[in-house]
Amino acid sequence: MVLRAKPRVLVTGGAGFLGSFLCERLVEEDCDVICVDNFYTGRRENVFHLTKRKNFEILRHDITFPLYVEVDQIYNLACPASPVHYRYDPVQTTKTCVHGAINMLGIAKRCRAKILQASTSEVYGNPTVHPQTEDYWGHVNPIGPRACYDEAKRCAETLFFDYYRQHHLQIKVARIFNTYGPRMLHNDGRVVSNFVVQALLEQPITIYGDGSQTRSFCYVDDLVDGLIRLMNTSDEVTGPTNLGNPAEVTIRTLAEEIIAISGSRSKISFSPLPQDDPARRCPDITQAQRLLDWEPKIDRSIGLAKTVDYFRNQLVDPPGKA
Repeated sequence: MVLRAKPRVLVTGGAGFLGSFLCERLVEEDCDVICVDNFYTGRRENVFHLTKRKNFEILRHDITFPLYVEVDQIYNLACPASPVHYRYDPVQTTKTCVHGAINMLGIAKRCRAKILQASTSEVYGNPTVHPQTEDYWGHVNPIGPRACYDEAKRCAETLFFDYYRQHHLQIKVARIFNTYGPRMLHNDGRVVSNFVVQALLEQPITIYGDGSQTRSFCYVDDLVDGLIRLMNTSDEVTGPTNLGNPAEVTIRTLAEEIIAISGSRSKISFSPLPQDDPARRCPDITQAQRLLDWEPKIDRSIGLAKTVDYFRNQLVDPPGKA
């Protein structure tokens, strides 16, 4: 690894929801940032404000193909993270997670760079242990409609730890639980964006199942802080490390909160629960608290209000509107 005055950082999926906030934070911390995205779900407008900065560059590239750059750190975030998008082309989703991981690990091996994998709470599947701790191996359907994402992320974790054992790479694996905030896509099928858009359009709020299933929601700024803290730990800290908000909430309660915050007159409607949808999902973040001195700080009511404001502006004046 070449010693530089400031670190050169590669962020794959850098124009996406989470990646754009990470790029923004790294630019502000005076890193030289290379944002890589194929714009399948990422959007140029998410990072357009950064293009005037001398320490930021953007490259259109699909990480299933080799990439030749010289960097000190890699955040591998590239992959559609919502069911609507990862199920649209499930074979490509698997390729992005697996081939993409191999290509990024190859860069890390060549450059002796630190590399962080954005894994997911979906590796736990429909958990039989609650809350989920990092030593839980999961309960995943390997041939179901969600497997292209769940199993591909599990395989990426395997690759990271095999490169760690075989090639002594400096790896970090973050298991990310539900994250929300501005720059989410309005049509990504995630529960927060679905509910917010429906509420603002005064449409019925669609709940799948009876609404008693639980999730935990972490605001994007908190999550980005956790990723950076994990990257900057000592070489001995590899993860996997849960990053998410341990405040568990039912889906019905979330819908009622969004209706209230948005001032909507929407009513709640119910539809059948999708296959393999987990009944409960909540992280145990004891490890992150101990190793990273990290826990979420932004209250859900504040985060949801910021998210509602963002979508309200998007619906009034969407990107690209003449």
